[in-house]
Amino acid sequence: MSKKSKKKHILFRYGIIIALIFLVATGVIYKLVDTTIISAGDWNKKANEELSRNDTILPLRGNILAADGSILAANLQYYTVRIDFRCEKFMEEKYRMVLDTIADSMAYYFPIRTTAQWKKHLSAPLEKPKAKRPRAYRLIDNISYADYRKLRSFPFFSVKNRNRNGISVEGKMRRVNPYGDMARRSIGGVGATAQCKEVHGISGLEKALDSLLYGKTGLSKKVPLTKSIVDWTDKPAVPGLNITTTIDIKIQDIVENELNDILKYCNADWGVAVLMDVATGDIKAISNLEKNPRADNYIEGMNRAVLGFEPGSVVKTISMMIALEDGIVNSIDEVISTGSRYPYAGGNSITDSHPVPALTVKGVIERSSNIGMTKIMVRKYDFHPGGFYARLKEIGFLEPMHTGIAGEMIPRVDSVPTNRGGRIALSRQCYGYATEIPPLYTLSVYNAIANGGRYVRPRLVSRLTGENFDSILPVTYIRDRICSEENAAKMRTMLTSVVWGEHGTGKRLKNDFVKIAGKTGTCYMIEGGHYNNAKKRLAFCGFFPAENPKYSCIVLTCNPKQNALGAASTSGEVLKNIALKMYSRGLLDNTPDYRAEPAKSDPPVLYATANAEKAKKIGNIITSGGKHSTIQRQKMTEEGVPSVVGLGLRDAIAALENNGFNVQFKGSGYVAAQTPAPGTNATPGSKVTLSLRE
Repeated sequence: MSKKSKKKHILFRYGIIIALIFLVATGVIYKLVDTTIISAGDWNKKANEELSRNDTILPLRGNILAADGSILAANLQYYTVRIDFRCEKFMEEKYRMVLDTIADSMAYYFPIRTTAQWKKHLSAPLEKPKAKRPRAYRLIDNISYADYRKLRSFPFFSVKNRNRNGISVEGKMRRVNPYGDMARRSIGGVGATAQCKEVHGISGLEKALDSLLYGKTGLSKKVPLTKSIVDWTDKPAVPGLNITTTIDIKIQDIVENELNDILKYCNADWGVAVLMDVATGDIKAISNLEKNPRADNYIEGMNRAVLGFEPGSVVKTISMMIALEDGIVNSIDEVISTGSRYPYAGGNSITDSHPVPALTVKGVIERSSNIGMTKIMVRKYDFHPGGFYARLKEIGFLEPMHTGIAGEMIPRVDSVPTNRGGRIALSRQCYGYATEIPPLYTLSVYNAIANGGRYVRPRLVSRLTGENFDSILPVTYIRDRICSEENAAKMRTMLTSVVWGEHGTGKRLKNDFVKIAGKTGTCYMIEGGHYNNAKKRLAFCGFFPAENPKYSCIVLTCNPKQNALGAASTSGEVLKNIALKMYSRGLLDNTPDYRAEPAKSDPPVLYATANAEKAKKIGNIITSGGKHSTIQRQKMTEEGVPSVVGLGLRDAIAALENNGFNVQFKGSGYVAAQTPAPGTNATPGSKVTLSLRE
């Protein structure tokens, strides 16, 4: 090719390039004119819309606390850790060198995979060509901040320059329950609803008190600054209030375990137990367990403590209290003829399971006589059966309790007509049939009797706290009094005879340590509109110690199928075991030490009893070589591993994990020893081994 031809060819290519540059420049100029002049109004409108748009700032949800301040539900930050295998200065060679060490460390602290599985997971991205390796490979998710800090201490991951190790982290708030399923139904849960994508309470306290826990949303907007547009908080979000409940962690643990043990022993469908402080109405423990449909165990189920059921003979206590207050009976020693059956108002004859010719008024409760109870109540309400309903309404028994528990129902007791049907209904209602009463309502009346007649309102919330806000909720009363002190004392005598009387239906609950008073109740279950005599719902409601009541308690057991089939041997046994466990741990105002005068230099004893010989019988003194010793709580250390000796397992795990330690344990019962010893210098993430003893 000649020089002239080459020159023309080069000039032609330059011409094409210049033409392309001209076209691009023309396009840029056109777009500039269009944006700034022709379509300026549209762009300004869009910019104004964006700048004027308000975004919602979600508030931090309040915590739910136990009575001692322990966290039952809280928002915690959890992290997802990722690796960018294509970051600019990723140190692949060093990563490959320490891969075995990283895998071993991950398996030790995060045993969701074995060492081999972790190595496979960590090396999988390296098998791909460099250009196709992931930029956000998920290493692990849902780990706490303490676990994240531990992970960043591993070889390679400890490199501070994230452009060299590719580590990135994402945080997400989650609602957690540190004590697991403890009182889970009463505490409740949170979630997004179909109506609103915001996270609100959907059950339990989380739902009932959602307006307090949720807080108030804030508003933010876009604001143009010199170099950028930023989010500007126009109205800050207000965090939700922290709610302190009346739940006592130690008592809750006892109640749940004792209920679970009996349900498992008798193979029942479900059970519920509620324990209250007599003086204040504080619900110290509430447990709802039902059979797991997918496993052979019991799990937290429907909150049946506030749902209505036919209660059975536990209602006789309420009827007898009204009879005393109305003057229908005055002396608990008055004799009433009973016999084997009582035909009344043309209905089916009323019968007793253990008939006798006659009973005292006290004996009617002690032996749980349907006939005796009916004969007493019809003295006044025979031709005015609606009067019984009126009296229940008068004492406040049919009013909402507002305990703070979601799903609370009020009792269904029909206002019966003044005719034959109404009279028959009255005769059934007075001993626990033809009604639907939530267990918590029944318990409230027993609690009033234990409280000298003062009808305190059961409650699950005692305090609200927040920013510049602190409100202690006072003890309130449904009625100042539902019976006189004198009649309350008579009722306590009758209920004590149920357990301690010669013919009491609960006499198997006698023990040498805690005097229990209460009433058994048995009710056949309705299926297909008829009573199924093969299925029973068994109840025991009472209080202890009987001579100076401190706690009241109700237990329901549904459809037991083996080993124990009576109200006393199922529900009553739960209450007795709860009382004994509380006594053994010094929770009934009894001395916590079996020695008369403990040495001043000794650490405080966590639990024992007032008498070493008695303590042997219920297994609360550890016996070693014929000598008695007690598990003792050591002083908490300010630095190093905290002391958890003497604590229950749940409390110990919570204390150690809150300080960043990993916990292993062996045995059952209370913590008798720990390794490493309290006060030992150890980094968060270290393993602490607990030895437990009953």
